[in-house]
Amino acid sequence: MISKVGQIMLYVNNQDEAKDFWTEKLGFEVISEENNGQMRSIEVAPKGAATSIVLHSKEFIAKMNPEMNLGTPSIMFFTENLDQLYRDLTNKNVTVGEIVELPSGRVFNFADDEENYFAVMEKRK
Repeated sequence: MISKVGQIMLYVNNQDEAKDFWTEKLGFEVISEENNGQMRSIEVAPKGAATSIVLHSKEFIAKMNPEMNLGTPSIMFFTENLDQLYRDLTNKNVTVGEIVELPSGRVFNFADDEENYFAVMEKRK
């Protein structure tokens, strides 16, 4: 039985730029960076998080597994202070959408430097 989300695989065009985005603009930390000579992977996560994002080279994975869908997965992040995060990302020139009120909480989308979109929610208490 699956008990938790362990890692999310994100396929990017430029791993170094993606690492900079997640660490410098969102404050994630690098958990590991591995390179076995052919395949390089960079694992990032918020400090103390149980789930991490692994950044893989889209070009390399496409060569290894041509039939694989390399589109961006849908990822929903949670935050305790949506307004502060929204201001922080806006001040860092991150593309952000409008804050939307949903029954489960307030949410907005943001994009990384490759125009992959993600969502952040402040859940209702």
